[in-house]
Amino acid sequence: MMPCLAIGAGLSPRIQSPCVTGPDGQEHITEEAGITAPAGAALRVEMLVGEGEGVAHGQPVARCRDHPEVCFTAPMAATVASIRLHPGRKLSEVVLFRDSGGDSHHHPTQAETPAALRRLMQGAGLWQSLRRRPFGGMPAPSETPSALVVMAADTRPHAPDPRRALKGHEEAFSRGLAALATLTEGPVILCQSRGDALFDKGLAGGRITTVGTGPRHPQGLAGFHIHAHTPAALDCPVWDIHAEDVAALGDLLATGHVAATRLVRVAGAALRESRVYRTQPGADLRGLSQSLMLPGPHILLSGSALDGRQAHWLGANDRQVTALPREAAPGKRHWFLTALTRSALPKPVIPTSALTQAFGAALPAVALVRALASGDDETAMKLGVLSLLEEDVALADYVLGGEADLARLLRAALDRIAAEFAS
Repeated sequence: MMPCLAIGAGLSPRIQSPCVTGPDGQEHITEEAGITAPAGAALRVEMLVGEGEGVAHGQPVARCRDHPEVCFTAPMAATVASIRLHPGRKLSEVVLFRDSGGDSHHHPTQAETPAALRRLMQGAGLWQSLRRRPFGGMPAPSETPSALVVMAADTRPHAPDPRRALKGHEEAFSRGLAALATLTEGPVILCQSRGDALFDKGLAGGRITTVGTGPRHPQGLAGFHIHAHTPAALDCPVWDIHAEDVAALGDLLATGHVAATRLVRVAGAALRESRVYRTQPGADLRGLSQSLMLPGPHILLSGSALDGRQAHWLGANDRQVTALPREAAPGKRHWFLTALTRSALPKPVIPTSALTQAFGAALPAVALVRALASGDDETAMKLGVLSLLEEDVALADYVLGGEADLARLLRAALDRIAAEFAS
């Protein structure tokens, strides 16, 4: 029996969505796709292709100006339709039109050393699948993590099961996991739902530890496992990565080609039916959902109903598309009524069991929420805020009715801590 280091019961938020219909994991490649920066990042890039040029699947199309070894690659064989950059040559989006007869770019697979593995991941566009804590975003090219957490569980409402994503890719997953273990001398922790082990015990010299997760949210999020088992610190970064991206690395090492698809669930209350597709990274959300939509206005989120964001393209690390009915904007209230009924001070946080479970019973929920609301960064750090990202507090925001706006407060605290640490 695998060791199970449970972090608490969690919750099961009821997010309305129709049942899944159609073939499980049917391939659905959209005619358009977009290459965008990871959420919250403002990356200065140098374009390697121009508008109107044809690109092969997996071909580098842009690279970071500050770290030119880190590339963004084409998620499909395509023609570059448009390139949009913000001032300062910061990446907004690169729009691609599918070329069904295009080629696949081959990457060199000599990765016998950790340095060579880094170069391969960075050149093939897989470096963006790594997320660092504290502060989020992808790691610096030369950074060495104090620990690595692999997520083979996802408890967001209507998230696709990572075990289904790994079906048929078990060897690639073991190959990628063994390779990733060479990037750190610290622990490698695989978080998986209860069931059969996903790798052999002797892999990577027995350095990999398996941690069980329950079915309730947020047990399938990396932040609380990082806090419980290997807390991130200012001088001890921790990386996390999705298990399907580990399998993609294993396939890259074996074939030299970037994986063409990932498992994505299309769900939400604005749909008449839900589907699980295999689609390309950066897929067009409209192309994935248009045939499933109910009549009426709606919004499309890249991500879950709890932590997703309105978008046109599937996010770099997202595996859900959520379609929600667009609610009519409420009428504007008179300023005097607003002044009488709404305090200028934040509403007090009432300790409840639901709030505690929204943090997986792994953190002192009320104390952390109050520290974030008051801007007490020192206390927040002591309570474990450096291991968290916005997705980790999304369920607490849901429990509090969105009044606390914890995701914004957390990001503000992390930005202040990062600025002070860099000075």
